[in-house]
Amino acid sequence: MKKVAVFGNAGGGKSTLARRLAEITSLSVYSVDMLQFRPGGEPVAHDEYLKIHAEILDRERWIIDGYGCLPSALSRFEAADTLIYIDLPLSTHFWWVTKRFAKGLFVTPEGWPQGSPLWSSTLAGYRVIFDCHRWLTPKYRQLVADKAASKRVHHLRSPTEMKAFLRQARQEQQQY
Repeated sequence: MKKVAVFGNAGGGKSTLARRLAEITSLSVYSVDMLQFRPGGEPVAHDEYLKIHAEILDRERWIIDGYGCLPSALSRFEAADTLIYIDLPLSTHFWWVTKRFAKGLFVTPEGWPQGSPLWSSTLAGYRVIFDCHRWLTPKYRQLVADKAASKRVHHLRSPTEMKAFLRQARQEQQQY
């Protein structure tokens, strides 16, 4: 596991899983949100984001979590040797976006640029959940089915499966 793409719907724990996996594997972790937004929530120019993203893909080892845009996501999925798709029930996504908002009243959510607008980002998260479920979830499910023969693929469908995956990754690292 050298190049890992973590993806799924908003509020699914992608960044948390990616950070924990980075601690286990010593891979560098990159959050698409941190690549696309500056402190305060100001967007990075799209061309600049694509350039930074491409530079990361050229590195030998990484974990990237998030979506970004279709071209960057597709290039990331192709470059990755490991795909981790987090596919939780919609109710879990809504609950975790709400939980992130509540915690964000006290500290900046991990994986978010410092000073990001909490309220508008939370509302955007709620809106994205339905759109992602409707448009991307079927494509993501097909992607992991299609790539299972050529890449290491993990289709995680519950918080319990996410924890089990991290336990397994820890055990594999301890063997080396």
